[in-house]
Amino acid sequence: MAIVYKAKDVILNRNVAVKVLRDEFTTDAEFIKRFETEAQSAARLTHANIVSIYDVGVDDGIYYIVMELVKGKTLKEIIVEEGGPLPWKWSMNVAIQIASALDTAHCNNIIHRDIKPHNIIITEDGVAKITDFGIAKAVSNSTITAFGTTIGSVHYFSPEHARGGYTDAKSDIYSLGVVMYEMLTGKVPFDADTPVSVALKHMQEEPIEPIKLNPNIPEAINKIIMKAIQKDPMNRYQTSMELLQDLKEALKNPNGDFVEEIPYDKTARTQKIGTEQYSNRSERGKKQNKFQKWVSNHKKLSVFLGLVLLFFLAFGGTMTFLSITNPPEVDMPNVVGMHKEEAKKAIEEAKLVYEEEKEEYNKEVEEGHIISQNPAYFDRYHSVKQGSTVKVVVSKGTEKATVPNVEGKEREEAIKLIEEAKLKAEIIEETSKTIAENHVIKQETDPDSEVSAGDTVKIHVSTGTGIKEITMTNVVGKTESSAKSELEGLGFKVTINYEENTSKDNGTVLKQSLESGKKVDEGTSVTLTVNKVQEDKTATITINVKSLTGGYTNSSKSENSTENKSEEESKTVEKTADVELLVNDKSVYSSTGVDKNKTDLSTTITGKGTVTVKLIITDKNGGNWSRTQSINLNSTNKYTFQ
Repeated sequence: MAIVYKAKDVILNRNVAVKVLRDEFTTDAEFIKRFETEAQSAARLTHANIVSIYDVGVDDGIYYIVMELVKGKTLKEIIVEEGGPLPWKWSMNVAIQIASALDTAHCNNIIHRDIKPHNIIITEDGVAKITDFGIAKAVSNSTITAFGTTIGSVHYFSPEHARGGYTDAKSDIYSLGVVMYEMLTGKVPFDADTPVSVALKHMQEEPIEPIKLNPNIPEAINKIIMKAIQKDPMNRYQTSMELLQDLKEALKNPNGDFVEEIPYDKTARTQKIGTEQYSNRSERGKKQNKFQKWVSNHKKLSVFLGLVLLFFLAFGGTMTFLSITNPPEVDMPNVVGMHKEEAKKAIEEAKLVYEEEKEEYNKEVEEGHIISQNPAYFDRYHSVKQGSTVKVVVSKGTEKATVPNVEGKEREEAIKLIEEAKLKAEIIEETSKTIAENHVIKQETDPDSEVSAGDTVKIHVSTGTGIKEITMTNVVGKTESSAKSELEGLGFKVTINYEENTSKDNGTVLKQSLESGKKVDEGTSVTLTVNKVQEDKTATITINVKSLTGGYTNSSKSENSTENKSEEESKTVEKTADVELLVNDKSVYSSTGVDKNKTDLSTTITGKGTVTVKLIITDKNGGNWSRTQSINLNSTNKYTFQ
């Protein structure tokens, strides 16, 4: 749905990922409105396993999202690289992290709707992070269609999602179940030649149990997966927290019998219930006259029946009184994060009493929004007595503070002034010829500027006036390690930059930022430029022709069908295509007559650093498919187009 750029935030001095929406997603006003709402909601999510959203906006018609830049691989890439089942303990740790992230999102009323391995990034430290929270909902609800939007997700859709029905948190649980299935078997539970066929299988067919495909899967984990992918949402885990608890238990007791199974009754059907009808009013009249005659002949019994009736009337009144004094239970709404007006409405609609307990400053919650509620909302405990009071704490936004002027002041006095202003002090020690020891040389935040309470003010403190003078020596032509060691021994701070010079030895110092013989203060920084010749790297490129073109079946018509049915009916099935691969716009591989059902067409590419690889597939019926991917050959030795 977007082109992703690596970018530099020049204000906070950090790398970020910027997603720029493709043009086809920006022409629908309904979608843009939904996208902005969902993105802003998702931006409020804070969790270690959710990729953070820093900003959402539009600039001259270009819609963008600024997100956390995560170094790692998608879970799909890891599954493809392994080419088979992943270790079950590793897989369960990943599933636990994803379930924990989903629980946080669901508690904030945000449903992902597109959980799949492609949207899960595993960092270099092994941390799982889900991306596109909230954005996926905007895409799935829009009427826009783009090549690949559905194909990439249909294998992970819940049955209700596939049929276009109502989706909620249990739909995310189903998708996570499919992801666990794929991690532990190397396959998705349902696959077919077309997305429609896959969707039908989700709705109609029962999956093969994962333990039958991989006998190494523990029994408890097999049961967890099968419960998560039940077709009826009521038979699945009802909350992410329930799933999370079973996953944690499975790590400790992998073969335990703790998974509560709810059998699906396939035989249940609508039953016909007969009713008895009276023939006519005269018949009822006859029966009534007989009853009155019987009462007159049994007066004592009539008095007894009257007393019994009086007892039950009194009992009914008592029960009515008890229902007033012991009110029914109602669902407790989760209002944390809502605006206070919205929260008040939700609480009162639940027949509860709204009360603002207090207001307080909070950096994480916007002004006017709810920080906490009492009673709290829990996954396993949703009900309270009707008429109960729900006390809320409302955010006053971020508290402001004024930065004091501490330049020239003694170290301890400066720290005290900063802390009294509700700020934190960070000390950076450095030598100074003019400022006495333990006194502030400068502060990085301007005096009298307004900042958020709790922010950090960096102050540079003098370590004394006795600075040693050192002389720069010539290290050009020496190796990087020897030059750096020599200069640091003299008292310089050394920074290394690299550039390529094929006429010099690799690792040799090409130039230095300070001239030889120059006298400078100890601790002065010097930059060395070192020769680094990039080596050619090779990567294996695998092309899944069937996935990209849709393949063919012997009974199907042309894969490139359009709305002009009369013309397409005359075309025959095109079973082959021509494939060409370009690296940096230079053709490095081409093949004609490739079977369109081929999934493992393979070749290699060679280059330096990051290269742009473009794949072009065409057939005689005019079908054209292309993909472009930037590949860093220094960190990747294989890549799959699919």
